[in-house]
Amino acid sequence: MNRWSGKTRRSNGCRIRSVQLVFALILALVFFASQNLRAQVAPSSAKPTAQSAQERDDYRSATTATGGAGMLQSAREFAKKYPKSTLRLYLYQRALRQYQMENDADGIRAAATEVLAIDPGNPLALVLSATSAADELPPSGPDRDRKVSDIKHSVDLALHNLDRGVLPASAAPEEAPLYRSTLQHMAYSALGIMKLKTGDDAGAEKDLKTAARLSTAHPDPSVWYHLALAQDHRKRYSAAINSVEQAMQLSSSNPQLQRLAQLEHERLYRLTGRAAASSEPGSSPPPQ
Repeated sequence: MNRWSGKTRRSNGCRIRSVQLVFALILALVFFASQNLRAQVAPSSAKPTAQSAQERDDYRSATTATGGAGMLQSAREFAKKYPKSTLRLYLYQRALRQYQMENDADGIRAAATEVLAIDPGNPLALVLSATSAADELPPSGPDRDRKVSDIKHSVDLALHNLDRGVLPASAAPEEAPLYRSTLQHMAYSALGIMKLKTGDDAGAEKDLKTAARLSTAHPDPSVWYHLALAQDHRKRYSAAINSVEQAMQLSSSNPQLQRLAQLEHERLYRLTGRAAASSEPGSSPPPQ
């Protein structure tokens, strides 16, 4: 049993890398997107736009679908009827965001595939597909190396495009800085979790620290939990305790993650003898 497999028994039972961090942001973006798209399909000089009244009406009808599955099905039906329409991308992105809010990994992958077929450099689709793949990366299997390569490719391309200022067309200008930093945070988080699962603990610690730094406005408890695991593997126990305590403080809305963080915290304290040391007056922590 390798170092990682022993720890994943505490995390494989649930998808702890939830996307609750960006719920408020995504909801805001969906609102702005709906405002922008109403203008884009109206008769005006705005682009992209419907090429006919029927396409415009069908697009508006498609946007009334609800739920990730309903939105994706509606987008596919619209795309089948209008295979060259520039509005296909907006419908698929709408489904992708909804699946994100539903924390549906299969749906995220399905919608991201459709988005990337139209816009191969789309940062949102690249980051969400990489995040989903990193969450569910298996400990072994014939496709594991390919999945690792896909995660690296998606993250590298997403970060490259974000550095160039590429954002989904629906992102409102005033939301762009927060959107960019959030996607960068998620990209480094996916990369860090992938490295953690492949035994690159030093690389994982570096990327997860970057992810934590990018999310100071909305700290992500999952990043701090995985950072604690990377530091634990490297026998950096003091740092690991500090990180897992951050995870515990931030995960009140995610009981499963909070329990995992508590178990790791207890393990680290037993390992370092801090629980015993702290009970003795005037005692100091053991050397690290």
